[in-house]
Amino acid sequence: MPTVAPLDLDGHCVAAVFLNDVPHFAMADGLVHRLDHGHKTAQANDGLLCATRDAAGDRLITGGEDGKVFALTSDGTVTELAEAGKKWITSVAAGPQGAVAYAAGRVAFVRFADGKAKEFSHPRSVEGLAFAPKGMRIAVARYNGATLHFPAAEGKPTELEWAGAHTGVTFSPDGNYLITSMQENALHGWKLADGKHMRMAGYPAKVKSLSWAPRGRWLASSGAPAAIVWPFQGKDGPMGKAPLELGTRGNTMVTCVACHPSQDVVAIGYEDGMVIAARFADAKEVLLRRPGKGAITALMWDREERRIVFGSAAGDCGVIDIAG
Repeated sequence: MPTVAPLDLDGHCVAAVFLNDVPHFAMADGLVHRLDHGHKTAQANDGLLCATRDAAGDRLITGGEDGKVFALTSDGTVTELAEAGKKWITSVAAGPQGAVAYAAGRVAFVRFADGKAKEFSHPRSVEGLAFAPKGMRIAVARYNGATLHFPAAEGKPTELEWAGAHTGVTFSPDGNYLITSMQENALHGWKLADGKHMRMAGYPAKVKSLSWAPRGRWLASSGAPAAIVWPFQGKDGPMGKAPLELGTRGNTMVTCVACHPSQDVVAIGYEDGMVIAARFADAKEVLLRRPGKGAITALMWDREERRIVFGSAAGDCGVIDIAG
């Protein structure tokens, strides 16, 4: 039976991650808590809005209302990477070779490891950012679509159009697809080789959490009373195929999903604080955590695939040990 080590914190948990196998919880007040031979804290932004772990798994990148971008390492060292004046940092992304992207208003910035930065202006505000899995390429979610830039090269960006407000963005792990979450209750996608559209609609709520299964064969999503898992094995992705619906619980909405690092299993967090794991092959479920305080807002597996960190909108955080 899985065991849960709870950590009761104040406020909204923006991100829960492992940095070098140490559990970290980034809260909306800018405090980052870590469980490293005791409970320790480090101060990041004054009003934290977004956070992500970098590709190597050893830095947490944060942005916030103070217009600053910080990097935090597992020993508690906090380094300021960038500042955008009085504008809020609304999205951050971590890329290859230590590159970091961040959004402030209508501008997306890419900061390279040497400290040099490049900026890309857009007609409307930048809502989401993602680096491609291979090469130095970045996607920007915006009003009426997405824009792809090559930050290290000159040249025109690639514009992917679709009417509506696009709020988040992710590349498939093989780099073949770009998927955006939308202000309406839907996902939209493009097959990058030919620009073919993919529309994934029918959600009862906004999709706020997306997670790719290993090798990018499946895309799990929140926004329904089950984890909606789209198949990406075919040459046209999920078009014409029905998604899996895992962990259905009456009218209780799924608020967060995190796919297992190596198996076709997804951890599912709900609006009442419950967490389960579900297997794609047969929809078998395992209860990982009973309901608690606040909707689950963050989930992540560790490298050894036996622990999961979680955080909630009410600061109800902790670590689940699958092995018990």
